[in-house]
Amino acid sequence: MAQVKIFYEPETELLTVFWQTPRKEQISTELGDGVILIKDSRTSEPIGLEILSYHPGDDRFDSVTVEMGQITSALVPKV
Repeated sequence: MAQVKIFYEPETELLTVFWQTPRKEQISTELGDGVILIKDSRTSEPIGLEILSYHPGDDRFDSVTVEMGQITSALVPKV
């Protein structure tokens, strides 16, 4: 089961979302509009994001969708 960790700091208006465990060796890339992508520095795999100047009801989440599912055996490569 996937776990998503969300941290909100109202004093600094910072929202951080991790869908993987934070790493000691992570890097950040600003995507624009105050959205920062957090990646594993070794694999460049996205592990989270930060939203700057966030406040509840922020319209930057209007375009966010979440899809959850399982990999079917047809999609798993045979070794």
